[in-house]
Amino acid sequence: MLEDILFSLSGGSVVVLLLAAFILLCVFLGVRIVPQSEKYVVERFGRLRAVLGPGLNLIVPFLDRVAHKVSILERQLPNATQDAITKDNVLVQIDTSVFYRILEPEKTVYRIRDVDGAIATTVAGIVRAEIGKMDLDEVQSNRSQLIDQIKTSVESAVDDWGIEVTRAEILDVNLDQATRDAMLQQLNAERERRAAVTRAEGQKRAIELNADAELYAAEQVAKARRIQADAEAYATGVVAAAIRENGIEAAQYQVALKQVEALNNLGNGEGKQTIVLPANAAEAFGDAFKMLRGRG
Repeated sequence: MLEDILFSLSGGSVVVLLLAAFILLCVFLGVRIVPQSEKYVVERFGRLRAVLGPGLNLIVPFLDRVAHKVSILERQLPNATQDAITKDNVLVQIDTSVFYRILEPEKTVYRIRDVDGAIATTVAGIVRAEIGKMDLDEVQSNRSQLIDQIKTSVESAVDDWGIEVTRAEILDVNLDQATRDAMLQQLNAERERRAAVTRAEGQKRAIELNADAELYAAEQVAKARRIQADAEAYATGVVAAAIRENGIEAAQYQVALKQVEALNNLGNGEGKQTIVLPANAAEAFGDAFKMLRGRG
């Protein structure tokens, strides 16, 4: 069937068909559609020709070829553990994680073979160098600062490879058992010191409060005594004024009044009481009652 068709075609028709087939082949080989998450590195005769970005791209058929398809998605290195020695000679194990992405594929594919391995080695060296500049306490307390320093140093080291470090993390800082025991003892001692300070401050505060209470009580007693003294002084003044105005009768009247009050208080007392009166008590009480009746 095909032989009959070719035989029936003239020479010009065959050329047209061949030309059309060649054009279709060139279009097929020359058009490249690059996904959004990738970049293509194009070579011509073994040399870098171009880098194709996402979308529709054209290359020269039979001369250009796509040598590398590079993903530009963010990648994460496998978590790694590095041994490092701090400035105060403490051995620590640092668990790190690094995220990166390729920005310039033409640098990455022609300057480095194993990207992950190269970055991991770089990170390990930088972590050891940065840890060696800090004491253990600084490593524990300034972790964010340490992460920033590591990220900056790694970015500078991998910039020539066309790579951007998007994030660096320190997952954990592990210590050997002896160091852990020493830190635990130090922590317990610090807690005991703080507890002792707290107890001392509490005792001090209690003493201050007791002193304030005693001072307040003393002030109130003094105030009461002052008021009582003022009242007695006032009463004495009133009696003195009455004596000045009424003579001896006022004094006798006051004495009689006190005697009656004293007798009344004795009579109201609880239990059995023995009262010893002076010889002239009856006469004195009689005079007092007469004066009271006279006043009434």
